[in-house]
Amino acid sequence: MALDAPLTIERKEGKTAGTLIFRLNGPLTLRNIFDLQSQLRSAEPPAVTIFDLTDVPYMDSTGMVVNHYVRCQSKGVKLIVAGVNPRVFELFKLTKVHTVIPLAATVEEAEASA
Repeated sequence: MALDAPLTIERKEGKTAGTLIFRLNGPLTLRNIFDLQSQLRSAEPPAVTIFDLTDVPYMDSTGMVVNHYVRCQSKGVKLIVAGVNPRVFELFKLTKVHTVIPLAATVEEAEASA
């Protein structure tokens, strides 16, 4: 997948009431982050938000994830990031995001830990 490929965003309800899952597909970059930011800011966050990054091969916008995490914290919302591949995890380690934001191997694991 090309680094300038489009990002698609699927928004769906989780298995538990009050859980919203954002399934992202494609690279998450400064070039395509504005649609995601718009969706995140369009409404009050639910009790639990899960970012499913299973199909995100590349990411250069950890600041957006941290920004949304801070927003969630200020509103008492839990944010979990699921499906992080090794390349994205290296970015999380480099920026120390993995020490702040809960990570789960799968969406199912994220929902179980919520």
